Amino acid sequence: MSDRHVEFSLPEPQLKEELRRKTRRSFLIGGLTAAAGIGAYELITSAGDEDGQSWALRRMLDFNGRLGEAFLSDRHLMPTYSREQVSYLKPNGDIGLRGAVDAHEWRLQVKAEEAGAPLHLQLADVLSLPKINLITRFCCIEGWSAIVAWGGVRFRDFTRKYLPPGARAKYVYLATPDGEYYVGLDMKSAMHPQTLLAYEQNGKPLTPEHGAPLRLVIPVKYGIKSIKRIGLIQYTNRRPEDYWAEEGYDWFAGL
Repeated sequence: MSDRHVEFSLPEPQLKEELRRKTRRSFLIGGLTAAAGIGAYELITSAGDEDGQSWALRRMLDFNGRLGEAFLSDRHLMPTYSREQVSYLKPNGDIGLRGAVDAHEWRLQVKAEEAGAPLHLQLADVLSLPKINLITRFCCIEGWSAIVAWGGVRFRDFTRKYLPPGARAKYVYLATPDGEYYVGLDMKSAMHPQTLLAYEQNGKPLTPEHGAPLRLVIPVKYGIKSIKRIGLIQYTNRRPEDYWAEEGYDWFAGL
């Protein structure tokens, strides 16, 4: 036997006492650990819901959103594709699209906090801006995707043209004319060079089921943010409501 590993032997009474002491300590540590786990579970489950999710999950979603926003930049571009790669895009959702809309009668209301009376624009006002053609992947939060060719104007060009001078905003709120569908965007995402106000899809004017006469296309986010048939654009410094965030989804919804 090496002198570095000397064996110790205890009298039987002392050995039994040592075993009892260790057993009591292990039981105490295990009890405290279980109590802490139960306490954490009770805190999470009793904290209530927020926007359709538990408080804890909503905090995690918000944290992920802040990470996504910090990562996003004008240099963070989604891949683009050739015309030969364009595929079918199913409409997938008609909230806010009930009833027909005449493009000649349609009006887009543009508002900004503390900026006076809103603007009421016609489609011709949008068409007057430089046209952008963009072929990107549309990603649905359900897990499917499609490659689509869009024609429209950059949201940043629209904002520079129609946001009243001196107005400042951190967010943008967009809604259908009837207000049934609405999305909230951070300004960085709205002003991204690939964010479009689109009036064409695959070389043709938008159809009613795809949001005619004007819809949003924002490739850096899931399709739930690409609102169809826009009737209102409002610039605000308060984080706006969002239809699917209220149903439990991520407010930022970034890719």
